[in-house]
Amino acid sequence: MVGIDVNSVGLFGLETLDKVDHKIISMLLEDGRASFSAIASEVKLTDVAIKKRFERLKRKGIVNAISADLNLRVLGYENPIFVQIRSELSKNKDVIKKLKDLDYVLEISQVLGEYNIFAKLIVPDLDSAEKFVESLGNMDGVLDIKTLVVISEVKKSKSLPSFSLQRRL
Repeated sequence: MVGIDVNSVGLFGLETLDKVDHKIISMLLEDGRASFSAIASEVKLTDVAIKKRFERLKRKGIVNAISADLNLRVLGYENPIFVQIRSELSKNKDVIKKLKDLDYVLEISQVLGEYNIFAKLIVPDLDSAEKFVESLGNMDGVLDIKTLVVISEVKKSKSLPSFSLQRRL
């Protein structure tokens, strides 16, 4: 029988975080440029303690990176387009490899269901989108494609679900 340290593994096998970890993450989600000293003053710890906690969060893979949240419309792109792709299972890896090399593709996920690949695209205009999606449909191994054009973002959360803090405290 394998033992589980309940202090480090929480509900659903997720890493548990204390209030300070949540505050660090919340403040960085809100402003990725928040300084360790600003966070430290908020949680009543030293900036050295915050830096150590942040490094631990990175080491454990909880924080992968701090990145910019770009306004793609201002940069001249249409709203994102999500593409569901059904590929031949034997050619799935080849299709994914080709998608990784395409400029308009921001994200690729393998998913379960009728369609096995889900991709997020940004394009400068809908004419480019039409041509790009058509080229995807002609890609070897692609059986079918469904597109979803975002007309507006209704919610884009920059916080963790509240239950993640409640389950620990």
